Amino acid sequence: MLSKTSALLKSTFSRRAQASVLKYNQLSEPQMAKTALISGITGQDGSFLTELLLEKGYDVYGIIRRSSSFNTDRIDHLYQDPHEKGTRLRLVYGDLNDSSSLNMILRQVQPDEIYNLGAQSHVRVSFDIPEYTGEVTGLGTVRFLEAIRETGIRPRFYQASSSELYGKVAETPQTETTPFHPRSPYACAKAYAYYITVNYRESYGMFASNGILFNHESERRGETFVSRKITRAATRIKLGLQKKLYMGNLDARRDWGYARDYVEAMWMMLNADEADDYVIATGETHAVREFIEKTFGYLDLDWQEYVEIDPRYFRPAEVDLLLGDASKARRQLGWEPKVSFEQLVKLMVDYDMGLANQEAEARALNHKSAATRAGWGSI
Repeated sequence: MLSKTSALLKSTFSRRAQASVLKYNQLSEPQMAKTALISGITGQDGSFLTELLLEKGYDVYGIIRRSSSFNTDRIDHLYQDPHEKGTRLRLVYGDLNDSSSLNMILRQVQPDEIYNLGAQSHVRVSFDIPEYTGEVTGLGTVRFLEAIRETGIRPRFYQASSSELYGKVAETPQTETTPFHPRSPYACAKAYAYYITVNYRESYGMFASNGILFNHESERRGETFVSRKITRAATRIKLGLQKKLYMGNLDARRDWGYARDYVEAMWMMLNADEADDYVIATGETHAVREFIEKTFGYLDLDWQEYVEIDPRYFRPAEVDLLLGDASKARRQLGWEPKVSFEQLVKLMVDYDMGLANQEAEARALNHKSAATRAGWGSI
């Protein structure tokens, strides 16, 4: 069942990784290659975008928040010791809540392109922490834009917008001209970020583009997001590591694509002749129930035996249907999705089956070790 897509892209970051997080006065001199700065580099999109930019010869700087532990699993395989010649990926401390850190980073890095992917991005959680969501997801964007204006540099700026902006949709499919009706604190914060990006483009002549990305998933998706929650649980259930999957609204319909395809669209936007706003979507919509059916069916399981509804996972205000029309991106950028819905489900299941097998093996080993220790105690 396992395919090549399930190969784990994991490596040990270790304590040496701290050396790659540079203080601002340690940043290297600008190179001839293009330089990109990414907020949210440790997330799903940030890791795929970093791979893409490195393949294209960029020097990449990623902003991470100071923490006593690293959350760098998704980019560990890209790690390079900063003391080695030719290092093209570097991490710097900063925070979208701290405008002074953003100003300092921009002055030192002098990026050609900025990708603002950082956010509190979990829609359901945004109802629990609305103020923090607004601070980071909304005001974090204007802090970035103000830092660009104040430093006087002229990078191209990408703002990660979201299909959640459409909320209670006014029309289907949704395009760049469809009115917004946000239905969560997350979506409201994204609406502010969208419009402030447009405002700075029109007011100050900045090259600033919004990518209105519909749901995009991958084997690197966080495990609390619905798609990965489903594939992770199903593979664990298959091996007897988990008994049930608890879900919320199974009837919500989403336009699901593959994250690796979508980060290519981000790069295309910043390398277009003019700044603009684009919908990025597959043009297909599928219910959460269908995602579950495909996942469990691929594993030869009857999903109805294992899935239960838990009201706590319902949103106070639901978004029932999202379906994007990416005609503008196809026409002006030449972008098209490559991975189908069925392929997406399979590659995620294959990857998570690999993780489940590792977990099962580790449990068996621990059980054997415990049995051996018990035997020693009886001698």
